[in-house]
Amino acid sequence: MPRIVRGGLIQATLNAPANASVAKIKKAMVDKHVALIAKAARRGVQVLCLQELFYGPYFAAEQNRKWYDLTEPVPAGPTTQLMRKLARKHRMVLVVPLYEQDLPGIYYNTAAVIDADGTYLGKYRKSHIPHCEPGFWEKFYFRPGNLGYPVFDTKVGKVGVYICYDRHFPEGARCLGLNGAEIVFNPSATVAGLSEYLWKLEQPAHAVANQYFVGAINRPGREAPWNIGEFYGQSYFCDPRGKILAEGKRSGDDIVVADLDLDMIRDVRNVWQFFRDRRPESYGAVVAP
Repeated sequence: MPRIVRGGLIQATLNAPANASVAKIKKAMVDKHVALIAKAARRGVQVLCLQELFYGPYFAAEQNRKWYDLTEPVPAGPTTQLMRKLARKHRMVLVVPLYEQDLPGIYYNTAAVIDADGTYLGKYRKSHIPHCEPGFWEKFYFRPGNLGYPVFDTKVGKVGVYICYDRHFPEGARCLGLNGAEIVFNPSATVAGLSEYLWKLEQPAHAVANQYFVGAINRPGREAPWNIGEFYGQSYFCDPRGKILAEGKRSGDDIVVADLDLDMIRDVRNVWQFFRDRRPESYGAVVAP
């Protein structure tokens, strides 16, 4: 029988003023996503990914220590525990991007992966950390990830995660393929004028080069008071041939749903033998200091 998996992506606007208390913003965004997750479940979604740092604004638009209050341990923190309950309730695999505290002062941009029975499977920590204009001051908030490129064996298939700026680096995308990923999610926060022309170029290219499905999520809207640009939404799924299967709105909340035929991966790899024909012994320059 075909291995058809219904995937979902949530893009959502900030629903509390960015100058409200950190606790108020977090509660408002968590409550909003609880409702959106339930809506995705009603549409039959089996594996769902939220946007980068889903329970707050894109706070790296400024350098302000108050945003450290958004951190929590993973998996012991309240958000991961809540999402475990929701995964079990909806029988849905969840990929949950949040702001992780490892130790006081040691923080990561992280995504927790939770199986459809509520089991916490593990986490990915964003590996590549930008620090650049016009307001992507991420090194103020995050250490580079140190967990490699794990792939999680879920009820629906093998899931990998790459986060936002990571997508500009093909090396980790290849590692996810070599580690067995069938679906790779890339939760992001990126603005028009900076990278929009790359949005539908890079990730379909990763899908083709590594022959897996990609779910690319981008938050929508503008976020005051920073107004660093328009987060242009357009979350999408693409297949191992690079074809976009479903795409979200440019602005506003949306749930993007697509049926992913995981058997297609084998079919494509039997035609394009990229993994067979690799020459890793010749790639030393890629990892040279």
